[in-house]
Amino acid sequence: MKVLVTGHHGYIGSITAPFLQAAGHEVVGLDTFFYEGCDLTNGLDVPNIRMDVRDVGADDLEGFDAVVHLAALSNDPLGDMRPELTYEINFEATVSLAEAAREAGVARFVFASSCSMYGAAGTEAAIDETGALHPLTPYAESKVRSEAALSALADERFTPISMRNATAYGASPRLRLDVVLNNLVGWAFTTGEIRILSDGTPWRPLVHVEDIARTTGALLVAPRELVHDQAFNVGLDSENYQVSRLAEIVQEATPSCRIEYGGSGDPDPRSYRVDFGKLARTLPELRLDWSAAAGAAELVAAYDAAGMTYDDFIGSRFTRLNRLKELAERGAIDGDLRWREGLARHAVA
Repeated sequence: MKVLVTGHHGYIGSITAPFLQAAGHEVVGLDTFFYEGCDLTNGLDVPNIRMDVRDVGADDLEGFDAVVHLAALSNDPLGDMRPELTYEINFEATVSLAEAAREAGVARFVFASSCSMYGAAGTEAAIDETGALHPLTPYAESKVRSEAALSALADERFTPISMRNATAYGASPRLRLDVVLNNLVGWAFTTGEIRILSDGTPWRPLVHVEDIARTTGALLVAPRELVHDQAFNVGLDSENYQVSRLAEIVQEATPSCRIEYGGSGDPDPRSYRVDFGKLARTLPELRLDWSAAAGAAELVAAYDAAGMTYDDFIGSRFTRLNRLKELAERGAIDGDLRWREGLARHAVA
């Protein structure tokens, strides 16, 4: 299968694209390369197209059997900075890409959605894919709107699938430190403190980046009748955690560190537990291997091997908002997050 992976150079993409390649697919990446030079480790290269996802047309997708769409402004602080850009890149560009894919004869479109659309669940019960959606941020709202638009495009020739990924964690060549477990381990490793900025009570479902890649691969080749125009929560029922428990898990991986509650201590309004049973029932042979405890240990080892410092932790290499601010301040990108002419290939060591 010939597969285009948008955002292949990002946190999830730099794990997913090589995974799909190793599974025997012909993989081509597409990325704007904002994070070029921001590497934790050396990743595996795949053939790629250097392009903004907003600019992809049907001609660019001729000959592809599937699109895995990961490219997005990837978290809430970015969305809060310029909500209109989050809608343009995460929603409008998703719809445009899907329309182009359908026009080009692409049969399957796997979309990286998010469990964050459940927002403030208002219940202790685990939410399945039929549960009410309460997006609290532009990022989460963009995922809700994208899923609805993709569903409207589904027909006998075009199969969209939405992966409602739990909060990702784990080591990756293009590490992110602005996701909860990676961040908690980063605080512990570089400062000796595990900092929690809420009261620790909110629930979060977690999933390792390798398990996201594994699920992506399974959905690409699953029988159409099982996955056509479907949304799947991606994770394991056992991997729903309160933030306070995550802090304890990090402390177990870094025994000399202490837990510190900072900020206002108020509850985080985003709190939800997720039911992952549909994925397990639909793809019973799919095995997700990781737990938060194993992931915390992996992250400690990865940070140690890379020699991560506190300056690395608070800098721009591994935090998406800081990186984009740095590029803007240097004049490398404009206010619409587009490379200025002649600077698209600029890399920061």
